[in-house]
Amino acid sequence: MSLAPRLDLRQSQSLVMTPQLQQAIKLLALSNLEIEGVIAEELERNPLLEATPGGDDAPEAVPVETPTRDEPAGADELVVSGEATGETLDVDIAAERFDDSQADHAGLSSSAAPASGSGEAPDLDAFADTSESLADVLLAQAGAAFDEAELFIARALIDQIDEAGYLRADIAELAQRLGVPVARVERVLTIIQRFEPTGVGARDLAECLAIQAREVDRYDPCMARLLDHLDLLARGDLTRLKRLCQVDDEDMADMIRELRAYDPKPGCRYGGEPPAPVIPDLSVTRTKAGWAIELNAATLPRVLVNKGYYTELAGGKQDKAGKAWLADKLASANWLVNALDQRQRTIIRVATEIVKQQEAFFLRGVAHLRPLTLRQIAEAIDLHESTVSRVTSNKYLSCARGVFELKYFFTSAIAAADGGDAVSAEAVKSAIRALIAGEGDTILSDDTLVEQLNAKGFDIARRTVAKYREAMGIGSSVQRRRARALQRA
Repeated sequence: MSLAPRLDLRQSQSLVMTPQLQQAIKLLALSNLEIEGVIAEELERNPLLEATPGGDDAPEAVPVETPTRDEPAGADELVVSGEATGETLDVDIAAERFDDSQADHAGLSSSAAPASGSGEAPDLDAFADTSESLADVLLAQAGAAFDEAELFIARALIDQIDEAGYLRADIAELAQRLGVPVARVERVLTIIQRFEPTGVGARDLAECLAIQAREVDRYDPCMARLLDHLDLLARGDLTRLKRLCQVDDEDMADMIRELRAYDPKPGCRYGGEPPAPVIPDLSVTRTKAGWAIELNAATLPRVLVNKGYYTELAGGKQDKAGKAWLADKLASANWLVNALDQRQRTIIRVATEIVKQQEAFFLRGVAHLRPLTLRQIAEAIDLHESTVSRVTSNKYLSCARGVFELKYFFTSAIAAADGGDAVSAEAVKSAIRALIAGEGDTILSDDTLVEQLNAKGFDIARRTVAKYREAMGIGSSVQRRRARALQRA
């Protein structure tokens, strides 16, 4: 047996994810709006690509022909433009090895960040914010209230006021940084606290409410003691509060009503942007033949390969580099069309199975939502669980009951008290919410909720009820009882 080193040549096979497949998997996890951004970027990079809103308005723009698949398109598939690529998107990324040696061959940039528009130049006027911010409002008032020396201090203070209107800086540290006496900073802050909106510049909630009480001439010693003990008011300890404030029930009720009229976050009425509406990626409607599941075409332009333009370019005289460039652009455009088609087919397959599994929800509501896992969907449509996870990420479904994230339909199971079919956690949360909403004068404890849920057929423990109640932002029976007492005060 030789112990000397030697060179051996071996052949082996391994599954390597190509750059095209890596990009296709990234496309699968993006929402329609993000896909629109990717398409807009590719339209600028590839002259052979053309986007249309759909229809027959582009007679020369046709998808490049590719071999058709052996199996016919099923009823649950949506065919748009081009045929499905030969590479499947059903890949477990964690178990694969990536090959980046040909990173540019996929034709897409590595980043898949969403961009605006659908190929047209962006409308810059649409990004202009015409509303005034809180800082703008305060600076305008400061310019009229202070001279040049104190305006410098006022601007430094306004810079430290957050969106809610509270001062988030230490006065002593700010004075030291500005090189002015603390008393002078305090004096400037006192003037700022008289600005609109009333209550701005406060350092805590009590000071904010006190400023507003002074504005309406309601800051008497009783109100001052009440604001000094807001923790007791939060706990609903009205007996101790009445003793500290030296008032009776009627006066205490008037003071609490006065506090409710104040704004605890005065700065929020300025600036800020409204939450962006959710744009659904899918729509589910009921028809006579069953359920119709469609992708939102309004946020997903149709991408085609302009065959006429390709023929025109290919017919001209080109050198070797030009022919290689044109071939690369054609391959990139053809791949993008196929990848988008495959993405849509996969999304429709997953959504169709979700609707099939959760049909009771679409017919009768959240109380009939079934427990469902990603593995169940994956096994039903013969895909990998990670593929289903990517499909359901950041995508929303619109139906007659509202707009729901696809992840919403996957919930854990709660056993039935009678040994029947398990129910979903969302159905249990809905039942808990309904019981608490209708509890009336009798506040239900967690133990009572468990008894009533068991009577409805839910086999659930008390700690689970408490966990679900806290997840929904509902207080305990003690907190709800105190809140009810404050409402009646």
